[in-house]
Amino acid sequence: MTQSATKTIRPLGDRIVVKPIEREEVTKSGIVLPDTAKEKPQMGVVLAVGPGKILENGQRQPMDVQVGQTVLFAKYAGTEFELDGEDVLILRESDVMGILGE
Repeated sequence: MTQSATKTIRPLGDRIVVKPIEREEVTKSGIVLPDTAKEKPQMGVVLAVGPGKILENGQRQPMDVQVGQTVLFAKYAGTEFELDGEDVLILRESDVMGILGE
């Protein structure tokens, strides 16, 4: 693998990879928020989707979420990690509360 190669990730089961959308750093009144005062993001864009959960009967449940969708997820859900210099989040589809703007 070369230095410029991009890493990819293929989530397993009912997991998805999300790039969190950061909230604005300035309030409506113009106050700049420091990093310590910011809340964890709860929205993000889906980068990758697993094949789905295997049910007790052996069949695979299809995923409701698709790559490119903007989702709303639980505040402390998933695991954060760095992929190609960007912070991303891997979480279960059940941690997604809704899909925004379809």
